[in-house]
Parts: sequence; structure tokens; C-alpha cells
Amino acid sequence: MDDDLDQALDAVGPRLRALRRQREITLADLSTATGISVSTLSRLESGARRPNLELLLPLARVHGVTLDELVGAPPTGDPRIHLRPVTHHGMTMVPLTRRAGGIQAYKLVIPAGSPRREPDLKTHEGYEWLYVLNGRLRIVLGEQDLVLAPGEAAEFDTRVPHWFGAIGTEPVEFLSLFGRQGERAHLRARSTTKHPPERPD
Repeated sequence: MDDDLDQALDAVGPRLRALRRQREITLADLSTATGISVSTLSRLESGARRPNLELLLPLARVHGVTLDELVGAPPTGDPRIHLRPVTHHGMTMVPLTRRAGGIQAYKLVIPAGSPRREPDLKTHEGYEWLYVLNGRLRIVLGEQDLVLAPGEAAEFDTRVPHWFGAIGTEPVEFLSLFGRQGERAHLRARSTTKHPPERPD
């Protein structure tokens, strides 16, 4: 079992390098998108740094692949796509797309009792569009503090400091479309100051 694990982890570096080259981005670009230093990314690709979940999650998201694909989990023989949820920092993320590059789709669930109570704003390269399915989603976006109800949407440049959390006694479920900088969802970018964004047409 340990030998199998070592072999799987050893194969992560070449996969990361191949994905990055396939997307034609530099280590510096990837560092900006993930928040991981260039030196750490280089060591991961060369095999000098052992990968862990904290490093693999942002890389999987940016590359638009599942964790299984990064570590080379064996196929099950079932042609259907099996969505594998990943829980991180009190939020469960289900990838809905499997292709590398382009806009990536996710379903996210934040339980009412999540430890994500106090805003911890983050920034990274990209652009995001959100649509609330159930519950109430609190978004802190720069100086704005908004609450979105089911059927409401928001979009923003992820270089603006941002944070998501659940409001009330119910979990919040929402869809996220995320793309690299320069990629946009079908809505025009607009600034929201006092009221939650309107539902898209």
C-alpha cells in the first residue's frame, strides 16, 4: 500500500508540468492564480516537494481537473462521471467540469454550522460568477457586505478581496463559474453598492 501511494505521489509532478504546458502558462502565472510560490511549484513539478492537500486543491481548481486526475487514481471502468466532493475550510466543493482550461463550474455547499463565521478575505487571479440555489449566501467583496437569496447572482473580479459564508440556520448551496483573468460569464461586469445583484436574465 505504501509503495502504491509513493508511486502515485511521484507521478504528480509530471502531471502538473504537463497540465501547465498544455495550458501554455508560466510558473509565475500559476503562482499568481494559486497563491503558491514559484519555487514551491517548481519543486512540485520536479518531484523535490511532496504534494499535500493544501497544495493540490488550488492546483486542481486552476487546472480544471479533479484530485483523482492529479494523483492518477485508477479508473473504475464506469463511463459515467462521478462527482467527488472535496471539503476544505468548512466548505464542500463538487467540480462539475473535467476539462482543463476555460471556465470551470462548481457546486459549493457551506453548512450553517461551518467554521467560516468570520470573514477572511482572499485574492487571486481570475473572474467568478455565483448563483444561489438554496439558503442565504453572505459575500464580503472589498468594502461591500452583501447577502444573496435563492435565485440571485453575483459576479466579480477575484483580484478584489472576497469571502463567502452561510447566513441563518440553513446551509447555503450555490453554483460557481470560475475563469482565468480575461474570461467572463455571460453577464456584464457591474458594480453593486447597496443592493444584492439582480437575478440574471
